[in-house]
Amino acid sequence: MNFEPILNASIAIQLHMLSAVAALLVGALILWRRKGTQSHKFWGKVWVGLMLVVSISSIFIHEIRLWGDFSPIHLITVYVIVNLYIGISFARKGNIKAHRITMQGVYIGGLIIAGAFTFLPGRITFEMFFGEGVSIGPTLGWVIGLLGAVGVGISLYWRGQGREKIL
Repeated sequence: MNFEPILNASIAIQLHMLSAVAALLVGALILWRRKGTQSHKFWGKVWVGLMLVVSISSIFIHEIRLWGDFSPIHLITVYVIVNLYIGISFARKGNIKAHRITMQGVYIGGLIIAGAFTFLPGRITFEMFFGEGVSIGPTLGWVIGLLGAVGVGISLYWRGQGREKIL
């Protein structure tokens, strides 16, 4: 693994990656530990803070420009911020099932699926793991992209199924 690509990246990208990795780890801790405890609430607040840092820092990353300075990836920023608010609102209202489904959706969509897209050729994470200028071929690139798209579809379907039962 070569850390040079991230060390040479902008401060926004460095902050984004660092907070995303921390959110991935803290989120895993929360998902697999007992719920409703003071520890869960503490780590949940830490995770929400990290996810806000991930989202806000992404606004300043303009590596892919399809709509001015922005790209479809920036839609994940909106998804995460809106769903963090919704998830917290559910918890405060006592709708724990809706809170759980919403926060799991943010974890899967905002970290796992979005993170998978960082492994596409030409992205910094890809360069860190596979090296700069390495070609995995267009077919494998399309497979990775397709798997990410399928993951998004499954996540949205799964969330939709949960919403019908909880609202």
